[in-house]
Amino acid sequence: MKKNITLKTRAYRLTNGKAPLSYMLSSRHSARSPLLYFDEDEGVNKPLRYARNQKSPFEDDQDGNAILEPVVFEDGMLVVERENQVLQKFLSLHPQNGTAFEEVDNAKDANIELHQLDIELTSQILAKELTTEKLISVSRILMGNQSNTLTIPELKRDILIYAKNNPEEFIETVKDPLLELQGHVAEFFDKGYLAFKNRNKDVYFNLSGNKKKMLTIPFAEDPNYVVASYMQSDKGVEAYKFLIDRLKKDN
Repeated sequence: MKKNITLKTRAYRLTNGKAPLSYMLSSRHSARSPLLYFDEDEGVNKPLRYARNQKSPFEDDQDGNAILEPVVFEDGMLVVERENQVLQKFLSLHPQNGTAFEEVDNAKDANIELHQLDIELTSQILAKELTTEKLISVSRILMGNQSNTLTIPELKRDILIYAKNNPEEFIETVKDPLLELQGHVAEFFDKGYLAFKNRNKDVYFNLSGNKKKMLTIPFAEDPNYVVASYMQSDKGVEAYKFLIDRLKKDN
């Protein structure tokens, strides 16, 4: 059994932001709702039961005068005073600890929030420092065809908003070594040099002298990334050079 050597009032909350008016946690072992703790030292499963007048959360260690009480979270929270050590021990051993509920750890919460703020700040700085060329490439990848109708100031605004709302995805996109290549691929599609067929499963050349199939997009993969990866290969590099030259002439 885990030992609580620090006697203090502890707060617990339901996970995933849940906060119903009341939530009753399973407080005793039964066939319908098993509450078992595996004791590593003894090598056995021990049934748990919360009884406020007992010293142990293990049913086998309790006497016949156990007073059972429900364990209820109100508005998603439960505060257990330092004097109620049996309930604190019961909750620490509960099978749903870490899934249905968790102990509030302010220091841990602060670290998580600080990490998130750092990511948001990093993404905002990256978005603000994008060159016009990179701005256009990132916009094509993240915003699709709609980016073609926006002015540069509008793109800067929308990318800053995107970076704020989706910082991790934005950072990953900007730092992707295939960024420039993906931007060109998006432009190849926009210009009609490449086209999707067969319910967007296949990519074909769409040029006057070349209507051949280029590749098949694997299930759930990003088409731009797949095509960009192909154009880095020995087989696709010549196609990439040709399409780039065509793009320069048309622009």
